[in-house]
Amino acid sequence: MGMIANRRTFVAAAVFGLASGAMLGLGVVKAEGTAKEVTIDNFTFGPAELSVPVGTTVTWINRDDIPHTVVAKDKGFRSKALDTDDRYSFTFTSAGTYDYFCGLHPHMTGKIVVTP
Repeated sequence: MGMIANRRTFVAAAVFGLASGAMLGLGVVKAEGTAKEVTIDNFTFGPAELSVPVGTTVTWINRDDIPHTVVAKDKGFRSKALDTDDRYSFTFTSAGTYDYFCGLHPHMTGKIVVTP
């Protein structure tokens, strides 16, 4: 009986602590880094524009039957040629607007907007 009472007291204290912390905003943790995907399909980047917070890793996945690349206009990042189902990831550590294109098909363009 004593063990059950102790367990109930512990559970009640834990629930009260979590509820109190949540009401004060202490239980909310914002993820600094998250993951997002851009699909390369039918000679387009989708979505064509993506807004993410600093620290986000963006992964491009080639779903086309031919190779594509991901090249930043400012030369900040550049993938190798991505065959079907290949992936390329880049982590954005600074706020700003990053325009990019496919080096093999320059009409294919996209934009990543990184917010503070």
